[in-house]
Amino acid sequence: MLKTLLTGTALAAGLGWAAQADTLKIANIAELSGAGAAAGSVWADGVHLAIDEINENGGILGMQVDMSEYDSQTDPLQSRALVQKAIDEGAFALLGTVYSSSTVVNMLVAQQNGIPQFTGSEAPSITQKGNPYIFRTTFGAQKGMPKIGTYLKDGLGVSKVAIAWANTEYGKGGHDAFVDVAKEMGLEVVSDVPSEQGQADFSADILKIKNTGAEAVFIYLTEEESARFLIEAKKQGLNIPMVGDTVLASQKVIDLSGGAAEGALGHVALSADAPVPLLQAMSAKFTERFGYRPDHNAIKGYIGAYAIKYGTEIVGEANSQKLTDALHGTCLDAATYPGVLMDICWDETGEVSRESFMVEVKNGAQDITTILPPN
Repeated sequence: MLKTLLTGTALAAGLGWAAQADTLKIANIAELSGAGAAAGSVWADGVHLAIDEINENGGILGMQVDMSEYDSQTDPLQSRALVQKAIDEGAFALLGTVYSSSTVVNMLVAQQNGIPQFTGSEAPSITQKGNPYIFRTTFGAQKGMPKIGTYLKDGLGVSKVAIAWANTEYGKGGHDAFVDVAKEMGLEVVSDVPSEQGQADFSADILKIKNTGAEAVFIYLTEEESARFLIEAKKQGLNIPMVGDTVLASQKVIDLSGGAAEGALGHVALSADAPVPLLQAMSAKFTERFGYRPDHNAIKGYIGAYAIKYGTEIVGEANSQKLTDALHGTCLDAATYPGVLMDICWDETGEVSRESFMVEVKNGAQDITTILPPN
């Protein structure tokens, strides 16, 4: 149920207003090249699908969406400059970035300009910095870790775990959240192996884990690194459960790993394989248009575009500040607002609450084993 909407405060000099125009400017800043392209390009395709649907169905408040797209090149400083460029060119709301190391830098620009930003980043720090203009399109890593810890301890009977993680803002956030949960649950971390962004060779990492007596490995890497890790693990015969959060069992990793992802286990916030009719319908449209199956990044981008649409229409005018005020503490139910695909709530920090799933990769797809309640 939606809260009573606040009127908000109009921005000085008309910043954030676009109601007088025939079009409404939205900007997407994404990792279209560089190390993050495997995630950012898929996010962008999800955004394009949603924006085209929105325009085909009358736009937002009768205005067609004029979307500009900017390639961050997976460079935090470049992303910061592009966020400013997008705002200078009249963007009323922002989509992106996906990589947390970029978002923690560029979201300050959006905050300073009073422009709401809808991100696919999952580092816990994103919504812990007190930025009222940031909104996730899926929840942060800190929400998934207790579910993963419970699964390792109670579902798999594990007591000793290894951690393989990316030494980035994204990776550190997930790593630290998992270590805290492991400590609380009495799981012993017997190997803690960081890797650098874009790392190509994981042979030494796998060997180190094999020699520690770990009963399972928690993997918190980006898409291309996860696939490389799984390929090397299969090559070296690392026959212990491989468990991740969102990325490890994603469709992009499944596609990139060439079969090495079979048997991987994960907690995922969004899945095209979930028994949710709206998700399945979105997946079918996405696959027909782009020729590949969407992963969580595509779904996150799609939801972000629709969140802007619905929030703006609830407010009744294209005003950046009022959109920001409206979505804090608000829930959108998918029956009324189908573009969000699943019931979703944002708290006062822009963090998300929504159902999620435990999955196992079987025959090149995510097999949903459990539907988990919101937390």
